[in-house]
Amino acid sequence: MSSNGNRNKSLMSEALKEEIAKELGVYDQVKQDGGWSNVSSKTCGKIVSTAIEIANRSVENKNS
Repeated sequence: MSSNGNRNKSLMSEALKEEIAKELGVYDQVKQDGGWSNVSSKTCGKIVSTAIEIANRSVENKNS
């Protein structure tokens, strides 16, 4: 078990995950399957990378 407690705790909002999944074209799979369990690790990595890019842009815009 990880040292930060509940490993299943989401650091990303469900709305953001859904928005990015739509951009990547996998949201229909998530909706059809009723969850994220059948989304590939590669796609999950892309979702995380996209979320990081969005966060970085947000920080850059605040610092401008």
